[in-house]
Amino acid sequence: MSTFTQQFIQFAIQKQVLRFGEFKTKAGRLSPYFFNAGLFNDGDSLLKLGEFYAQAILNSGVQFDMLFGPAYKGITLAAAIAIALARQGRNVPYAYNRKEAKDHGEGGTIVGASLAGKVLIVDDVISAGTSVRESVELIRAAGTVPCAVAIALDRQERGQGALSAVQEVQQDYGIPVVSIAGLADLISYLQGAPELVHFKAAIEAYRVEYGVH
Repeated sequence: MSTFTQQFIQFAIQKQVLRFGEFKTKAGRLSPYFFNAGLFNDGDSLLKLGEFYAQAILNSGVQFDMLFGPAYKGITLAAAIAIALARQGRNVPYAYNRKEAKDHGEGGTIVGASLAGKVLIVDDVISAGTSVRESVELIRAAGTVPCAVAIALDRQERGQGALSAVQEVQQDYGIPVVSIAGLADLISYLQGAPELVHFKAAIEAYRVEYGVH
């Protein structure tokens, strides 16, 4: 695990975005951990989060021309990442969608820069993959190319079938998914954190039952 990934997990725990205990997921599973990116809800947190995303994107080597953030969580993410990239000398446009089309002013469902070139979708996590699918359709309808997805945490667990939601996106659309951290990174982090290591066994058991490799 890279120092960068380790720092992100530590940051998420400090902000109580990443918590341990017993939580029911959308799939009805009892998960020993919970990640809620909506709790990165102040200026300092959003600044740091944007920097972590920007670094993960640049480290991945993915070629992209602009960012797209699906409503609603993707909106602030796209803005924060665009700012972080600009601070690193990479100034790229960004756009996001409205949930409902606007029939006055500029109209339409896309706000921000016009969709063009290779579009990188940014979101917090991929659960069922619904927002990614909707984003891909919007981007393709505009005659442009979705080139990758960037997320904060890859839970690395099965969806309805043998694949994880992330793997399904990669398979269905032929695009890579870049994550700042994954479940395997979290387990490694807990091993070196004496105050949290007692959560490791439950998370490893969860991974055995629901994980993908």
